Amino acid sequence: MVSLSKNQTVSLSKETASLNKLHFGLGWDPIKKKGLLGKLFGGGGDSIDLDASCVLLDQSGNAIDTIWFRALTSKCGAVKHSGDNRTGEGDGDDEVINVELSRLPANVEYLAFTVNSFQGQTFNEVENAFCRVVDQNGKELARYELTEQGSHTGIVIASLHRNGGLWDFTAHGRASAGRTIDAMQNDIVAAVVR
Repeated sequence: MVSLSKNQTVSLSKETASLNKLHFGLGWDPIKKKGLLGKLFGGGGDSIDLDASCVLLDQSGNAIDTIWFRALTSKCGAVKHSGDNRTGEGDGDDEVINVELSRLPANVEYLAFTVNSFQGQTFNEVENAFCRVVDQNGKELARYELTEQGSHTGIVIASLHRNGGLWDFTAHGRASAGRTIDAMQNDIVAAVVR
């Protein structure tokens, strides 16, 4: 497994011989309350409802399809979202996006993965946010731990790029003020398209 820093890229095709199905897991936790209120309420934080999404882009950055909690499967059937997690509680992946690379249309050059707060909660209220890629055999290929916090409501967290028949995974961690995937489109293109 490769642990990435912001703006680092790894070739997933070099990590596994026959790459076809990928599991993109995204996770986060609410910040734990501290002080008297935290003690009174068991030290837990409020729930954080973040939404993982994926946008399929062509070479120029035009959106081909968007997969999110209101559209869980891509038109081509290659990308499927696990559904909305409204709390961020528990260990492991909070939301999962599965991709079958061989079913992606030829004009899909990029898959951009985002996390945003439709309700307007900021990343000052989030900790332990991450994105990871797992292959069809359950092997974790790459992980990106997001360490930055801030008053933004969205993050272009990572992307997958078709590179001459191979696939590269890039950790972005680019903040966005968008509360929906559509409102993040300009930030997505700026972060992902080379």
